[in-house]
Amino acid sequence: MDFRLNPLAKIRILPTPEDGLRAVVDRAPQAEEALDQLTERLRPTWNLLYRLRRRIATAAVLVLTAWLFLHVTFGANGMVVYKQKRAAIKDLQQQVDALQRENERYTDQIKALKSDPQAIEKEAREQLHYARPGEVVYVPPATAAPQKPDTKAASK
Repeated sequence: MDFRLNPLAKIRILPTPEDGLRAVVDRAPQAEEALDQLTERLRPTWNLLYRLRRRIATAAVLVLTAWLFLHVTFGANGMVVYKQKRAAIKDLQQQVDALQRENERYTDQIKALKSDPQAIEKEAREQLHYARPGEVVYVPPATAAPQKPDTKAASK
């Protein structure tokens, strides 16, 4: 049996902080040169933007104003939707008022039927076709849909 240890090939030696700082200092001139090149390339664009800054700001304000106008007018809770909801509320309020008037009329009718003899007599005459002695009650015939003649019998 062989009990020898193999050398550890995967051991990584970490750099010291001084090594990292030294590497940054060594690359500093290259970084400065790259930054100078970038600055020179972007200088004409920057100068153009600087000269046009007021026009750019004005255009941005106009775009923001237009977007805000459209959002307030046509947005999810904009003026168009607000007016539709107001109209719906008005219609519903009219329906509620009509139902309340109908409810009051029924309540008055119930009170009258409980206590007023004339109202009781009126309902008895109209719905039950009651009559006093000597009176004749005329009931109009029920309106039924006219029947169509049988076309098969007419053709024979």
